[in-house]
Parts: sequence; C-alpha cells; structure tokens
Amino acid sequence: MLLFKKIFAKIIGWFGYKLISKNQIKNLRTLGKKSKYKIKFIKDKIFNEFKINSLIQIGANDGVRFDELNNYIKKYRVNCILVEPIPKYFEKLRFNYKNYEFVKLENLAISDEEEEKSIYIVKDNFIKNYGDHINGINSFNKSHLIKHGVNKGHIESKKVNCITIKNLIEKNKITNLGLLFIDTEGYDGNIVYNFLETVNQRPIIIFEFIHIDSVFFEKVINKLDSKNYSYFEVNENLICLPKEEKSILCLV
Repeated sequence: MLLFKKIFAKIIGWFGYKLISKNQIKNLRTLGKKSKYKIKFIKDKIFNEFKINSLIQIGANDGVRFDELNNYIKKYRVNCILVEPIPKYFEKLRFNYKNYEFVKLENLAISDEEEEKSIYIVKDNFIKNYGDHINGINSFNKSHLIKHGVNKGHIESKKVNCITIKNLIEKNKITNLGLLFIDTEGYDGNIVYNFLETVNQRPIIIFEFIHIDSVFFEKVINKLDSKNYSYFEVNENLICLPKEEKSILCLV
C-alpha cells in the first residue's frame, strides 16, 4: 500500500498535483485554533480601522449559522449584497435580515458564466445523521461532501441559477466595494480569480483557501501578486489587502 501511494504521488506530480493528507488539514486547523491572529481579530481590525462602506458576502447560508459577518453588518450598518443559492437557506437568510433595509439579498450562485448549474447538498432526511457543520458544506463538487464523510446515497443535487461576479457588481451598481468575503467550499479561488481579472475595484478580499486545488491556488496567488495585493493566512482563510493601503501594517 505504501509503495502504491508513492507511485501514485509521483504520477500525479507529473501533472502538477500534490497529495495532501488528512493530517495536514487537521494540523492547519489546529494551528488556526491556537493562533493569536484569529479571523475575528482580523475582522475587528478591518471594520474598526478601515472604512467599509459596502461589502459582498458570497455563501451567506442563512445569515446566522457559520456566519462570519452578521454582527458586523448590523453593528456598522454596511450596505451589502448577500449571496446564497440554496432556496431553503435563502428563505432563512431573508427572515434573519428582514428589518435591515441596507441589506440586499441575491438567491444566486457565482460562476464563470451566466448558467444553470448543479450544487450538491445533503438530503433533508439525512442531515440529522451528521453534525451541524453539514449544513455549511454545500458545493459544486460532489466529492467535497464525500470527503467530509457524507454517504453518497445521502447526497442530492439542486439546480441553481448562476451569475458572474462582474455582472453581480454591475447589476447592483457597486462602485466602491470595500470587502469581498467568500466561502463557497472549494469554488472560492475561481471567484477571486475572475474578480481580479474582470472587475476594476480594489476591496479587501477574504476567502477560504483550504479546499482549492493546489495548482489553481498557485494561479490565484500569481494573480494577486500581479494586482499588487498583500496576503496572509488566518484560520484557513487568506486575507488579501491592496498594498496601497497605508494602514495595512496595523493588521499584522
């Protein structure tokens, strides 16, 4: 078995891929839990010391569960677009923000083009078989759920309408985006790359990188470099800041 793994690792290495063990992922998560630079610390700094007038959150879920921005949006009354493609979560999202007129909701997914696409979720009658985290791992990639321990027979696909990040911004007439926050269970890199490629705005960008293919992740990093962004890792997220921000040094 060990010999087979070595041979397999060598073969996929020829194509630019690399095997990542479960231990590596667990170690990253352990380090994230212990680090003094937690994502909350970074968000506190961003909202306290940068003037965030507008934001987009992609993968908003229900606006409460696993939500990274709910308290900041309500406290600072930030004009925002919250994007969630799955109807049952979108309805909860609508309810949770029903009294906040500065919040706009989009029942869409972000993709490379305008299209209808399949997204994979756990069937309602099997959700109780797993921990609460299972509500937050919906993905365009079926294998993403399987890697999280979901039985293949417990998975179903839903068709969702998609829009590009460029068209989302144009549709909502956003001209001075302050923060782009992404958590899409593996598709984050595509959205960041397309944003940098097609949108002429320079917000702070935060996205979960741990589920992105290593070859494509390098492509995203190169694009961030070419667009003059600084970046650092905090709790499985990459914090990306325009280098022209003089107050960047206060974050680290």
